[in-house]
Amino acid sequence: VQLVESGGGLVQAGGSLRLSCAASGRTFSGYTMGWFRQAPGKEREFVCGDRWNTGTTNCADSVKGRFTISRDNALNTMYLQMNSLKPEDTAVYYCAATSRLLYLPDNVAPRNYNYWGQGTQVTVSS
Repeated sequence: VQLVESGGGLVQAGGSLRLSCAASGRTFSGYTMGWFRQAPGKEREFVCGDRWNTGTTNCADSVKGRFTISRDNALNTMYLQMNSLKPEDTAVYYCAATSRLLYLPDNVAPRNYNYWGQGTQVTVSS
């Protein structure tokens, strides 16, 4: 599975962006998917996840109510809608996938994903 992110950029605080993650190589309808981010000098952290086996999504407390994860299996594409962006959301955003069935809290750990995109930069100015 190859993952390619797009949609990053520079936005003012309070603005919105929508990230896309296009998958190729295999259909990802049976995959657990996730968005992660990494700011300079910090560890990669979980943002939002989509657990196909339960049909549920979950997001980190820091983005809950502002970010929404979704997927379109017909297009093999996953999205991250980011609203009310804050300067602390500045990071490189990565999409990730695994064919494993992941339950909470396992789906928030980067080590449990074996496919990663190259990342897209999101910069939020104050």
